[in-house]
This record gives sequence, structure tokens and C-alpha cells, in this order.
Amino acid sequence: MAKYSQQFKLEVVQNYLSNKNDDGFRKTANKYKLDRATIRQWVAIYQTLGEDGLKPQSHRITYSTEFKLKVVLKILNDGLSLIDALRFFKLKEVGTLSTWLRKYQAHGIDGLKSKPKGRPKQMPKPQRPRIKTSQEDRNKTQEQLLEELAYLRAEVAYLKKRRALNSEAQRTGKSRTATAARFISELRQSYQLRHLLRTSEMARSTYFYHEQQSKREDKYSDLKQQIKAIYHKHKGRYGYRRITLALKNLGFTINHKCVQRLMQSMQLRSCIRAVKYRSYKGQIGKIAKNVLQRQFKADKPNQKWVTDVTEFNVRGEKLYLSPIMDLFNGEIIAFQLQRRPLFGLVKDMLKDAIAKLSPNDKPIIHSDQGWQYQMRFYQQQLQQHGLIQSMSRKGNCLDNASMESFFGILKSECFYGEEFNSVEELEQTVKEYIHYYNHERIKVKLKGLSPVQYRTQSLKAA
Repeated sequence: MAKYSQQFKLEVVQNYLSNKNDDGFRKTANKYKLDRATIRQWVAIYQTLGEDGLKPQSHRITYSTEFKLKVVLKILNDGLSLIDALRFFKLKEVGTLSTWLRKYQAHGIDGLKSKPKGRPKQMPKPQRPRIKTSQEDRNKTQEQLLEELAYLRAEVAYLKKRRALNSEAQRTGKSRTATAARFISELRQSYQLRHLLRTSEMARSTYFYHEQQSKREDKYSDLKQQIKAIYHKHKGRYGYRRITLALKNLGFTINHKCVQRLMQSMQLRSCIRAVKYRSYKGQIGKIAKNVLQRQFKADKPNQKWVTDVTEFNVRGEKLYLSPIMDLFNGEIIAFQLQRRPLFGLVKDMLKDAIAKLSPNDKPIIHSDQGWQYQMRFYQQQLQQHGLIQSMSRKGNCLDNASMESFFGILKSECFYGEEFNSVEELEQTVKEYIHYYNHERIKVKLKGLSPVQYRTQSLKAA
């Protein structure tokens, strides 16, 4: 990225802030011939750190491995976007966060460790048996020469194996010593043990200790099979927390840290989330107050509902989803799928949702300021059935965070990384996923139950 002065960055940010109510990113990008991602980054830095945050860095900032890991885990576990993470940790470079995330996904915590400064030290040459003089060789017996030859062959074979020591230890989740002992056991069929122990510099007792340990049955073998089964059943959508709850539902008593460690050793990672479609087109109708006020907890079913529209793109064709979620248990009450974001998408969804209400249910229904929710017919339907309309503040996605979170989960677990040959195939997949989400997918905050199970259990208790 080209380097820009603080004055130029400040001018761009202020131009965006003065036009943000009218598609500010697009106008600012066109005016200054910049990409929108750069402008979003500068705006986020300005809103977090002020004008000083836009100053060019006079020196390179070094971050500790612990801090990098904290940032990456916050992004993965909480589903933060890179811009949100930049704001949260008061950083300046989205590219830095992207690099940390990529390195962690490829190499784990080792990818976040800083490389040593300066020129690399010259590696010491491996110690080789000293070449004897011809006179010394003549004095050796044939038995001694054969012994030396056997050692050299064992050394060469072990050194070839040792090249893969680090990667093999990381893959299996075992220590370097245990991995080296396994290499020796494999080579022991062809070479003498004393030669292999000498070239590996491993004590005889250490080798036999690891040899005995390897013969013992893995006490986590059954648990690993269960973890794999749950992970693949849910197509990689569960992280270690949900898998821990799923195991507890099956009768296993296990700590979530142990599950996390076992998943890391098996290289099982949950999906990652990203971006959404926005339907705001300015004020074209009546704007409602923010009645919900980010109070996303509900005491009973059909007390608080949230809704929004999101977009999918398959081979240039688009599909739009409009769901309504009950904040009591996160259940999708009703939804509609259409090829175009017309008003009928929201109207039909609202009709299906209202049909499921009892006469005494009068929920708050919260949305953003999308044009569909400003339509007179939509607002009349809410008034006719006694529903209370609530809207997020302009340009503030956090006011509808629960719906945003659902879209992130949906796309990361059944859309991103998948191949769809047609919109019809995607449509069927989304329908199946929403049924799975309501009836099978457990949630940590619902005590390890799915939304439907939690609602059913609460109604029985009442």
C-alpha cells in the first residue's frame, strides 16, 4: 500500500464522515481513487485513536507472541471482523491482523513467534568420525572396521529421519523425544540399537521408557473417536466448547481444555465467519425508535424478535434470506428465500411468523433501517397485530448483533468453503441448515441444548 500523509488521511476520513449518511464509502472512494477497505481502516483508526492514530509510524512496533495469540483467538472465538478487532485492540494495520490470522491457521502458535533478529548463525557441522590415517587403518582389525561402518550407516539413516522430527512431533501432538524414540524403533529392524542411541544422543533408559509408553493403549482413544464423529457430523461447525457440551450430553465427563488440546493434536478446527448484505437506502418512510436498546435477553418465548436480510452469491446469481429470530432461545421462527430482494421477501416472512403467535403474544420486532422495514404495509401489519416495531440506529450494526451473529454462523458453517453448482442447490442447503440449527445444533448459553429443545424444556418447567 502506498504511504499517505496524516493530513491526507484526515481529509479522507472527514470527507467520509460528512457523507456517511449517503453511501459515504462509495463517494469517498471515487473522489480520492482509493479502495473502500483502506477508507474503512482509516475511519476505524480515527474513531479509536483520534488524529494521532493516522500518523505514519516512525518505527516498527513489535508485539509479543501472547498478545498476537490473544488477538487471533478473539477473532476466531468471538467472530470479530478484522476492522472490529482493530478497534477493540486499538491497532493501526488490518494487514497485520490478517497476517497473524493466516500464520496461526497454517502453523499454530509457532507461526506467531517472532523470528530472531540479525544474520542467522552458522549451524555447527555434524560431528563425524575422524578420518584415520592409512597407518591407523592398517592397525585396525577387520572387526573394528565393520563396527565403524555399521555405526556410520546407522547415523546416515537416523539423520534422514530427523529432518522430519519437528513436523512429525507437531502433527502427532507428541514431544520431540517421544517422536525420536519412535524413529529409533522403526530403524531398529535394520540397525543396531547402540549405534542409533549413540547418533541420536539419547539415553538407553529414556528410549525404553518411551517404547513402553507407546505400547500402552491411548487412554483418550475412545474420546478422540467421539470428537471426530461429532466434528464431522456437524461438518466442522463445532469448536471445542460445543464439542465439550455434546460430549457431556453423551455422558462423558471432560474438561474443555482437554478437548481443545485433543482437537489441536488431530488438527480439527472450526469454521471462520465473515461479511453481510446491507439493505439501507436512506430514509424512504417512517423510522421507528430503538425500543430494544441492545437488550438481547428475553424471559419467555415470543417476547423479543429480531430480523434482517442477508445475501448469498453463487456463480454470479444471488439468493436472499429473510429470517425472524426469537431472542429467548435463538430459534428461527420463520424465514423466506428469494432470488431478488423485493418487498415480498419480508412480507411473506412476516406473515408466516405472525401466524405462529397466540392472541396474547405481542413481541417487540427489531430490525435495521432497511427500506423494507420502512414500508407502510409492513408497519401497518405490525400495528394491526399489536407488535412493537424497533429499529437500530443508522449505520450501527451492533444494535442488531444477535441477527448479525446468526448470519455469520450460517455462512461460515454451510456456505463459505463449500461448492454449489446452482442457486437451487444452495437454497436447499440453507433450508436444511436452518432445520438443523433449530433442532440439533446445541448452544453453550442454552446449557448444551438446541433452541427447540430449550424452548420445550422451559415450557414444561413453566
